[in-house]
Amino acid sequence: MSDFPDPSDVDLTDADPTEIPDPTEIPGLTEQAVVVRLRAAGCVFAEDEARLLLDTARDQAGLAAMVRRRIDGLPLEHVLGWAEFCGLRIAVDPGVFVPRRRTEFLVRQAAALGRPGAVVVDLCCGSGAIGAAVASLLGPVELYAADIDPAAVRCARRNVADAGGRVFAGDLFEALPAALLGRVDVLLANVPYVPTEEVGLLPPEARIHEPLVALDGGADGLDVMRRVTGEAARWLAPGGSLLVETSERQARQALDSFAGNGLRPRLAVSEELYATVVVGTRPAAG
Repeated sequence: MSDFPDPSDVDLTDADPTEIPDPTEIPGLTEQAVVVRLRAAGCVFAEDEARLLLDTARDQAGLAAMVRRRIDGLPLEHVLGWAEFCGLRIAVDPGVFVPRRRTEFLVRQAAALGRPGAVVVDLCCGSGAIGAAVASLLGPVELYAADIDPAAVRCARRNVADAGGRVFAGDLFEALPAALLGRVDVLLANVPYVPTEEVGLLPPEARIHEPLVALDGGADGLDVMRRVTGEAARWLAPGGSLLVETSERQARQALDSFAGNGLRPRLAVSEELYATVVVGTRPAAG
């Protein structure tokens, strides 16, 4: 299994479109008809996807269009317009990074460190799924999020609205209000960590339909993480923690980066979700 994020294990690029009936030409699409077409296109979980498509479509015309987009290789979450994440329905607009199930482990680690009323920041927020999920687990928090991608910012603003969150556009900490310096209790940074040379190995759903800025982590995959750890201590409150998802093979370098920037690092691993999270805590004052 790959260390790096992918929206699914399904690769639809090998399917021959000439062998797949056009759903827009088939009246009264039934669940079974949708399953047949998805399976022919290479969808491993065709039955589950068919149910989601039928539940989401408003009418037959809408259903046919959704099936067509899925057969054409669009990520299921982009077709539906949402993804399930930590029990929440997160809006996911076209071109926005799809939250991964493995990242639910990062959320659980963050929730264990937080408390109601905590100041929570979600950097590289994408859809805002992580911040929204942490807020749902902790109760009322002071939530801020930021992303460099305007499409992600628009999407995140919808997803964190119920938590009273504020979303800023910009490059990492540059986007945040200066008033947050030294006040952040939980700093979440789901940074891109795929090495540049390996981006081309990702499933087409990711490399074609998700923004490169959300995937490419530089030569060794850790460029953005190093920028975050380099500034995190200034923004964290005493006793506050930074949490970053990475891969198993990058973990040692990530731990060293945390320690070299004044944070007390530890590693959290989920075998079930194949997830690796580095947690770094700013020492308490005194």
